[in-house]
Amino acid sequence: MNLSNLKPAKGSTKSEKRIGRGQGSGRGGTSTRGHKGAQSRSGYSRKIGFEGGQMPLYRRVPKFGFKNINRVEYTAVNLSTLQYLADNKHLTTIDVEVLQQNGLLGKNDRVKILAKGELTAKLNVTAHAFSEKAKQMIEANGGVVTKL
Repeated sequence: MNLSNLKPAKGSTKSEKRIGRGQGSGRGGTSTRGHKGAQSRSGYSRKIGFEGGQMPLYRRVPKFGFKNINRVEYTAVNLSTLQYLADNKHLTTIDVEVLQQNGLLGKNDRVKILAKGELTAKLNVTAHAFSEKAKQMIEANGGVVTKL
């Protein structure tokens, strides 16, 4: 067996139905479209979500809530992560660029430092937002907190 004689398994493929190729084919005449009406015409396209006149799903299901267009989303980074960076990368200053380079942030993400985990390193941290406890823990170790 090689690439030149590979075939699909017997019965696994079917030939397409050739529609509109004369009466002898059994699919001539109306070409399986029935008689008259919009669906028999060329150029007909059904509305997306149309269910034959039944109330469509997008109208049956109740709507609730709203999207606040002024919401500011932050990517959370914990103190344990900052400690890990300080230990393994030997850093004393951590800012948005450092977090991006280490794959913790996207290009346009805002960052908020949260107080989960232990912090023993003295760090200068620059971020968009800090939780109160995280701020206290960084400053307790002699570090500096700078808000962007």
